[in-house]
Amino acid sequence: MRTHNRAHTRRAVLGAGLAAAGGGLLAACSDGAGGSSSPSAAPAAFVTPDGAEVAAAEAKRGSGPVRSVRLTATRTQLDLGGRTVDTWAYGDRLPGKEVRVTAGDTLALTLANHLPEPTSMHWHGLALRNDMDGVPGVTQRPVRAGASFDYRFAVTHPGTYWFHPHSGVQQDRGLYAPLIVEDPKEPLQYDKEWVVVLDDWVDGVDGSTPDAVLAELSKGMGGGMDHDMGGMDHGGGGGGMHHMSMTAAAAEKSPSRMLMGATSPLLGGDAGDVAYPYYLVNGRAPADPETFAAEPGDRIRIRFINAGGDTAFRVALGDHKMTVTHTDGFPVEHAETDALLLGMGERYDVLVEAKDGVFPLTALAEGKKEAALALLRTGGGSAPGASARPRELDGKLLTADRLRAGEAVRLRDRSPDRTVTLRLTGSMAKYDWAINGEKYAPSRRLPVAAGERVRLSFVNATTMWHPMHLHGHTFALPGGGPRKDTAIVLPGKRLDVDFDAANPGLWMLHCHNVYHSESGMMTLLGYRK
Repeated sequence: MRTHNRAHTRRAVLGAGLAAAGGGLLAACSDGAGGSSSPSAAPAAFVTPDGAEVAAAEAKRGSGPVRSVRLTATRTQLDLGGRTVDTWAYGDRLPGKEVRVTAGDTLALTLANHLPEPTSMHWHGLALRNDMDGVPGVTQRPVRAGASFDYRFAVTHPGTYWFHPHSGVQQDRGLYAPLIVEDPKEPLQYDKEWVVVLDDWVDGVDGSTPDAVLAELSKGMGGGMDHDMGGMDHGGGGGGMHHMSMTAAAAEKSPSRMLMGATSPLLGGDAGDVAYPYYLVNGRAPADPETFAAEPGDRIRIRFINAGGDTAFRVALGDHKMTVTHTDGFPVEHAETDALLLGMGERYDVLVEAKDGVFPLTALAEGKKEAALALLRTGGGSAPGASARPRELDGKLLTADRLRAGEAVRLRDRSPDRTVTLRLTGSMAKYDWAINGEKYAPSRRLPVAAGERVRLSFVNATTMWHPMHLHGHTFALPGGGPRKDTAIVLPGKRLDVDFDAANPGLWMLHCHNVYHSESGMMTLLGYRK
């Protein structure tokens, strides 16, 4: 196990914990247009994150053993495997230290912010209480520099999850870590477990930062600066025009990261916007990869997480088949495959039976002609090099639409009570990504009601793919498809997904390309009072 370089860590400065956002924070919001089959109502008509409805839903989840964790978001140096970068991370490691709990536990995590700007923490994929969801300006106030915030909530469903900020483009730095929720009645049998976090990396390389990347992209292919620059921080007070001007200044000093001509038939054409200098598995570049040790014949559970900002990964383990058992934390009917495709925010669990030797786990940056790498070693032999491209990458490939939900978690048949149509709009030319032609505004809430079966109808009117993520819920893909919280919507296509409205609050719905979301491809679903 390699140890990342340790940067000097100043003594913890603990400010007063910031209160979760309630009616006071949200009262300043004004009415907005709805953009769905049901018009938006005034903010006063919606359940607030600290409302009685949210507390009642949490009480029903119960309160199990408390798992206490402390994390510090800080500036640090990280060794990516031959390249040391200045970045932001949780402590001094990448990914951040894994948090592992058991379903039924109560997680009590204190986030101390030693960064030079406000931050937050979103628990990606969890159906948790709304005031702990970590969206500044919506469910909580930003965690200011020098302050801390106590997240505390019941964790009810086992699975593979992760956490990251929901503040600007901070997620595209080193601020992310796995959250593994173990099943006390685990039905799978396996000898070892390997958590594999995939990432695309730009921060600290030759002066680049995600903020500078956003500023460059926001100019659009035309190069003009006559439209909004993003960096909205979800209305959470991330610095406003001053932050935007600093971002623009940073872009002038960093190399161009705009990617042109990246194409993928799997993704329906344009593969991405950003030319990343590195692609990582568990924080390591291919020149110095992580090696996972096992014995021949071991049955290994691999939990894949795509923590990237702008990259889909096609993943294969050389000379092995993978049996898919879960996606986004929920079981599926087991299906064998050679390769998997993961959009940003998606997770897949697989089982493999280890052969004898040394094998490349290759994560191809889909359409970008580069790859991330890790190694599985069960015996002797020379390790495959960074250029290894196992034949399985071009073999049978499973995508989410080809999977079926496990019987125990399959959404029961029911006609939708409400359909919310979400037109995905915008283009690379103007970088004006939006939903229903409107950039994100915290005052605009698409209404749902507790107890409803809600159909989300994603209509992709753009020439790019979008991994769409819903907070606080899982939805079902059509025809008995898997339960997911993040799903790829291909260009020019429509995807209808259903969920049961059973977790009151205000919930983000957005593209998990961090640059698309920060440019405006986000909206809010709000439960009516």
